[in-house]
Amino acid sequence: MRRFFNSFEEYTAKIALCVIALCVFSQVICRYVFGVAITWTEELSGFAMVWAVYMAAAMAVRDRFHLRILIFVKLLPRRMAVLSIMLGDVLWLVFCSIMLVAGWEYISLLWERHYVSPSLGVDQKWPQSIVVIGYVLMVARIFQSYVHWLRSGKEGLPGVIDEPAHKAGPRNESDLERAEA
Repeated sequence: MRRFFNSFEEYTAKIALCVIALCVFSQVICRYVFGVAITWTEELSGFAMVWAVYMAAAMAVRDRFHLRILIFVKLLPRRMAVLSIMLGDVLWLVFCSIMLVAGWEYISLLWERHYVSPSLGVDQKWPQSIVVIGYVLMVARIFQSYVHWLRSGKEGLPGVIDEPAHKAGPRNESDLERAEA
């Protein structure tokens, strides 16, 4: 169960990307080979794209790959660096909370009014629920990174993955040239 929870976003995003690829491929084949358009593939691939984006965002939170400019943070004294990372995460949690409230209001509206997608006939509250699910996952992953940091004895900066230079390796050709020189 733990393994599933740790990889939930990844599996969901992979499935969504496969759905997108299959929908687009089948639409191209049907349209250009058979001269017939399938109406529901565009809608399904649109739903899958939104799910893939929110799952990838939550996955980036889990792996702490969201854009952070840490070069100056790492130059600060440890206490200031930790506080600056925490401040950034608090602001991020505030944003996620605002989006959760707005998403919850939107989903509540869809529960009150029956709105069905035109091609698939799917009640919109189900595919649109990803807004709430995505932000709940992001909040959970932020807290999970702090639990991990606290359990590790507050080693390093909270949620920042330190890669040793010898493990990181060259990132592009110019890095490779410098490493060889």
